[in-house]
Amino acid sequence: MALFTKEESLRYHEAPRPGKLEVLPSKRFVDQKDLSMAYSPGVANACRAIEDDPALAARYTGRSNLVAVVSNGTAVLGLGNIGPLAGKPVMEGKCVLFKSFADVDAYDIDLDCADPDRLIDIVRALEPTFGGINLEDIKAPECFYIETKLKELMNIPVFHDDQHGTAIITGAALLNGAEVAGLKLKDMKVVFSGAGAAGIACARYFVSLGVPIENIDMFDSKGHLHAGRDNLNEMRRPFARETPKTLAEALHGANMLVGLSRKGVVTQDMVRGMAKGALIFACANPDPEISYPEVMEVRPDIIMGTGRTDFPNQVNNVSCFPYMFRGALDVQAKAISEGMKQAATRALAALAREPVTDEVRAAYGGQDFSFGRDYIIPKPIDTRLVEWIAPAVAQAAMDEGLARAPIADMAAYKNGLRARVLASQKRNAMLVESYK
Repeated sequence: MALFTKEESLRYHEAPRPGKLEVLPSKRFVDQKDLSMAYSPGVANACRAIEDDPALAARYTGRSNLVAVVSNGTAVLGLGNIGPLAGKPVMEGKCVLFKSFADVDAYDIDLDCADPDRLIDIVRALEPTFGGINLEDIKAPECFYIETKLKELMNIPVFHDDQHGTAIITGAALLNGAEVAGLKLKDMKVVFSGAGAAGIACARYFVSLGVPIENIDMFDSKGHLHAGRDNLNEMRRPFARETPKTLAEALHGANMLVGLSRKGVVTQDMVRGMAKGALIFACANPDPEISYPEVMEVRPDIIMGTGRTDFPNQVNNVSCFPYMFRGALDVQAKAISEGMKQAATRALAALAREPVTDEVRAAYGGQDFSFGRDYIIPKPIDTRLVEWIAPAVAQAAMDEGLARAPIADMAAYKNGLRARVLASQKRNAMLVESYK
């Protein structure tokens, strides 16, 4: 049953004021003294201080907690190339998630720009304003080039969530799913349906976690990536195999299927041929490559996850990206490294092994969860995510020398994170009440 109608959704975006974001002052502003300090002449003191020491921008401005969600709307999830204006509601929604889950201020930058080099120049020029850049819904292969160049040119975290957020959460599910199934990563045969930004990033990430690259078969909309094709870009070429296969042939005896493509491309017959105790993460939204009931009907031994909330093991980027940036911003990281991403993955995997809280059970109608085939990754609603992932990311940045502002007391930092997020949510709730 649908949770809402089309009309309800449109009304949500329209009223009581259009859109999902607004800008509010964070300081008292009621009298002449406040005006003088906020603007002229008092603001000059902050300006001069930053001119003398640019690091003080983190103390006297909101830059160190501000992320730009940047998109040109060329690959909006489930909608395709709809452009930056039509994609703006999605980017606003991403900003809401940043604030709600991790108290990260975020604003969307929707660019009417299809040229990768021009987009790079625009985003690079935003560095004085933002403490981090979240690239979103930019089509492949341009997204790889754009992120790579921006990471080279900018001295703040640049993170393409479609790639790395998906890889981090799927990587956590891989680690725990393999353990539950009794599989070793070095022996796993993995098939990807989908070779776009998310598919390529996940495949590369799986290799970094221990899956041999020669054990990976990838499929795009034109079929198997193999050496005989002349339309493979440099990101796909390492995953091309010598002999072409059908998806059914590749899945026969496979230990894992990762679906990042479209509804219905996998059949029950294909699933029947997979190895005993295999893993399936069918992540196409809103409808997966094959549904959970279809898989369970023919292979109840399979450990399955989807992008949906109504079946076990929801694979959702919201379990990752807000907390990645929370940790990176809190140490004023220069970049987001592979080590920081792996720290996030291992923190996610570790949290799934902890007993769930009453709060999580209540959010799911009193249902209990324990580590096993139907619970290999934490629920996205779990408020402990910020306490586990952000410190792990911050510590990795410190260990790698990427932190400009190392945290002296990591235990105190971890203990204060949930209180910070709850305080932010309380302020937001009060604001929403004022609209009624």
